[in-house]
Amino acid sequence: MSMEPATSGLLAQPSPGDNSPPLTVGELAGAVKRAVETGFGRVRVRGEISGWKRHSSGHCYFTLKDDSACIDAVVWRTSAVGLAFRPEDGAEVIATGKMTTYPGRSKYQIVVDRMELAGEGALMALLDKRRRVLAAEGLFDASRKRRLPFLPRVIGVVTSPTGAVIRDILHRLEDRCPTHVVVWPVPVQGEGAAGKIAAAIRGFAELSPRPELLIVARGGGSIEDLWAFNEEEVVRAAAASPIPLISAVGHETDTTLIDHAADLRAPTPTAAAELAVPVRAELAAQLDELMARKRRCLAKRADDARERLALTSCRWPEPAALLGPRRQRLDEVGDRLPRALGARTHKAEAAMNLVTPRLRRELLELKLERLGERLTAAWKMAQLVHPDRPLSRGFARVTDRAGRTLIHAEQARAAGELTLNYGDGRVDVTVAGAPGPASRPRLERKARTSYVAPQPGLFDGED
Repeated sequence: MSMEPATSGLLAQPSPGDNSPPLTVGELAGAVKRAVETGFGRVRVRGEISGWKRHSSGHCYFTLKDDSACIDAVVWRTSAVGLAFRPEDGAEVIATGKMTTYPGRSKYQIVVDRMELAGEGALMALLDKRRRVLAAEGLFDASRKRRLPFLPRVIGVVTSPTGAVIRDILHRLEDRCPTHVVVWPVPVQGEGAAGKIAAAIRGFAELSPRPELLIVARGGGSIEDLWAFNEEEVVRAAAASPIPLISAVGHETDTTLIDHAADLRAPTPTAAAELAVPVRAELAAQLDELMARKRRCLAKRADDARERLALTSCRWPEPAALLGPRRQRLDEVGDRLPRALGARTHKAEAAMNLVTPRLRRELLELKLERLGERLTAAWKMAQLVHPDRPLSRGFARVTDRAGRTLIHAEQARAAGELTLNYGDGRVDVTVAGAPGPASRPRLERKARTSYVAPQPGLFDGED
């Protein structure tokens, strides 16, 4: 049987004997996804982390690579919070998860649900890399270290509430110098331990009263057990603590990154308690010794002063010889004093007799001048207040025929016959309707000169 070669045309044509319809892209991608997930299932992959990124959603994306290949990986948010360490670029890990594909970009990837460091060597390499990065930021500089308070009144302890560590610290503090201790209980290993330790260090700074010293303590263990104290957030919290901090993690041979950031490293938790406070008995003994030294010094100074006084007093002259000339001088001055006072008095009287006449004349002239000034001022004031002064400006003063000034209309009506006083004379008038002879007003041209005598008491007080 001969078969004609297939030719391509404008429209797709089914081939004779072909019973498989064409697949859509989605169908093919789904088939590949099922094949990958079915063929591999769960896998464990060893490789180096590259391009680690935590999305705002909480999911983490990165690439696992070795010398020959690489594979994309993702850690969902629910799995990321349970990781035992904080992944970072360059760390060699063993990732456990399942293979799948991402049809949206036609690539395969591994969904990681557990991740561990690939052996102790990888753990140490990660630790060394993290140490160098933090040291480059200056978090371990000696210039940042602070002196511990000599006798803290309140001590904060970050450790597990159960176990021998907290008991050893409290027991040693009680033996040396009892003080107030505030314990912030935290897990010291396992998932989430690092975050709680860092939160406790930061939280002590917000307490009131705030502790004067912090102790971060844990017993000994493997590097995996102590790993929480190597986490970056714990190291940064210790470096940023406003309270002086003692690190007491593990035994003397154990070293963690928090030891470099702390103000002081203690080889053990018990040693941290010894470094935190002095021995009360030793302080009391030291105080007693200082008091005894003070008493001895004061006694010696008193003895020396008495000795110097005795040596000096032997060289002093007799009181009679020392004070005799002064007494004689005092007697002479006492005898001369009455004569000197009498002569001084006579001299003063003579000088006074010379100036007394002149002083009396000058005082009299000054007094007369002042009296003249006051008289002139009083006369001016009398002219200003004279009742006839406004008459020169067109005003008139109303009086009865007896010369009494009338200031009310009722008084004018009652008087009947009035006199209008002007500046240049006066006019007699009769009020209309008032009893009395009817007469026409008569104008007198003769002006009347008035004189106001000085008021009594104007010069009162003058001699």
